[in-house]
Amino acid sequence: MWTVLRDARRALVLTVMLSTPALSQTIPPVSKEIDLSGPRVGVTVLSDGVLNSLANKSLRVRPLVTQFGWQFEKRLYGGNNGLTAVTEFVVLAGGLEQGVVLPSFSWLAGLRTREGLEFGIGPNVTPVGTALVFAAGTTFRSGALNFPVNLAVAPSKSGVRVSLLAGFNLRR
Repeated sequence: MWTVLRDARRALVLTVMLSTPALSQTIPPVSKEIDLSGPRVGVTVLSDGVLNSLANKSLRVRPLVTQFGWQFEKRLYGGNNGLTAVTEFVVLAGGLEQGVVLPSFSWLAGLRTREGLEFGIGPNVTPVGTALVFAAGTTFRSGALNFPVNLAVAPSKSGVRVSLLAGFNLRR
């Protein structure tokens, strides 16, 4: 019986020693969701493969198209180290200066640093099909105004699209 009690006491001491680091961890504060949505303008360069794919659909455009749209952005989590998780849904209309409408829908999940550097990845849908879009950029701040500038690359079966977008939003 004494060996059972001794073993139980050793198990209890070992359990307390191993769980002490877990008990000393602090729980991060609840983060507020922040809306950083706003307009976006820019240009997209289309590869020859993308141009051919559009031509097959009776959409003839030059390799450089303008983009106008809106980015719906939410900051989901803000860590103590300044790293925040963000999700973005970007709706664009390209080629308006050429008399066509090339819609583009992207959803990205990414991270932003305290300094404003950001990167994300997600699906993209356009008239030439679907792609995985990779985006990176930075946000310049002036008071409550933010000025994001992003470079996005969307490789697909038909070719590559490279976009440079800028805009603004108000921290609410």
